[in-house]
Amino acid sequence: MNTHISDFTFHNPVKVVFGKQKIEQLGTHIPSDKKVLILYGGGSVKRFGTFDRVKDALKDRSIGEFGGIEANPTFETCMKAVEKIKAEDYNYLLAVGGGSVIDAAKFIAAAAEFNGDPIDIFGKGIGAGKPIESALPFGTILTLPATGSEMNSGSVISFKEKKSKVGFGSPKVYPQFSILEPELTYSLPKRQLANGVMDAFTHILEQYLTYPVGGMVQDEMAEGLLRILIKIGPDVTDERRLDYNLRANFMWTATMALNRLLSVGVPGDWSTHALGHELTALNGTDHARTLSALMPSVMTVRKLKKWDKLVQYAENVWGITEGTEEEKIDAAILKTIIFFKSIDMPVNLKEIGVTEADIDTLINQLEKHGNVSISERGDQTLDVSREIYLHALHTAY
Repeated sequence: MNTHISDFTFHNPVKVVFGKQKIEQLGTHIPSDKKVLILYGGGSVKRFGTFDRVKDALKDRSIGEFGGIEANPTFETCMKAVEKIKAEDYNYLLAVGGGSVIDAAKFIAAAAEFNGDPIDIFGKGIGAGKPIESALPFGTILTLPATGSEMNSGSVISFKEKKSKVGFGSPKVYPQFSILEPELTYSLPKRQLANGVMDAFTHILEQYLTYPVGGMVQDEMAEGLLRILIKIGPDVTDERRLDYNLRANFMWTATMALNRLLSVGVPGDWSTHALGHELTALNGTDHARTLSALMPSVMTVRKLKKWDKLVQYAENVWGITEGTEEEKIDAAILKTIIFFKSIDMPVNLKEIGVTEADIDTLINQLEKHGNVSISERGDQTLDVSREIYLHALHTAY
C-alpha cells in the first residue's frame, strides 16, 4: 500500500468545446470527407430541436442516424449499430446524448474495427478481455451532465441475456472532441438532473474517500468540486430554474469529476459502483440511484478503513470542526444523507425495491464478475459487500 503519491503519466486528448451555440461549429471539428453516423437515445434530442441543429451543421456531409440506445446501453443494441456501420460504410461517429449514448459510442467505435468477436472486448466473466487495437473516430455532444464519459476513455455496457453490466476502457476510445452547451440541460426533468448531480458526487468520492497519500492537489480539487455540488445541487435539480451560470458550473463539474485528473497518483475505490452495477442489472434501477442508496452504508460499514479520509471529508467538505474524530465522521455521514434527500435521491435499498431475497443473487453476481476483493485496498471481500448490502437494506435514514 502506497503512503505517497504514485508515479503517473497523464494524457487526455479530448478537445472540449464549451459554451453557447457550439453545435453550429460542428463542421469545423469533423473532417469534411467523413461519412457520419449520428447516435442517440430516445426521442428527446429530436423533440427539443438538438437533432435538427446537428443535421443543419452537417448539411454538407453524408450522414445517417441510429437511435434507441438505452439508458443502460446494451451490447445487443450496440451490435445493431455496428452492423449498420459495416453495411453502409460509416467512418465517423457522433454521439448526441448523455453518458449512456457516449458509452455506447465507445463500444460501437471499438467493435466496428475489432478483429474477432466484439464480446471479447470485455472481461469480468463476459468475454476474453482482449485489447482494443483501433477504433472509429468519434465526437460527442453532451446533453446530460453526469458520467464524465465525454472526457474519458471508459464505458459501461449491459448484457440483457447475461443480466450483467460490465465496464471496459482503452486509450483508443477517447472522444476526439466534446461539445458542452449548458443550455442543452434546460429540457431535462428533475430526476435526470438529480441523477447527474449524484453521479458526479459519487465519482469524486470514489477517487477521494480512500486513504491519505499526501495528494494535496488531488484532494483540494476533489473537495472543491464536492462543495460546488453541495452548494448548487438543490438549485440545479429544480428544473424550472433555467440559470445559465448554474447549469454551466454543473456541467463542467460533472466533466471534471471523471476526466481522470482527480485519480492520478492516488488510490481509488469504485466498490460502490461495483455493487451498484449489480442493482441495476437486478431490477433496472437508475445507476445514480443505486449509488445514493449504497453510499451512506459504504461510509458506515467501511468507517474504520476510510477513517482518515472521512475525517478530512468532514472537516474540509462539510466544515465540521467540533467534536471527536468519530463524531465528525458521523456528522458528515448524516449531512451526506440529508444532501442526497434534498435532491430527492434514495438513501437505502428498500427505496429502490430491493428485498432480503435479492441479496444472495447480488453476491453471486459480484463473484461471477470477479469483484471478490475490491476497494482501494482490495480488502472488500464478498462478506463485507454482503454487510454493506444488508446495512443499506435494513437501515432507515
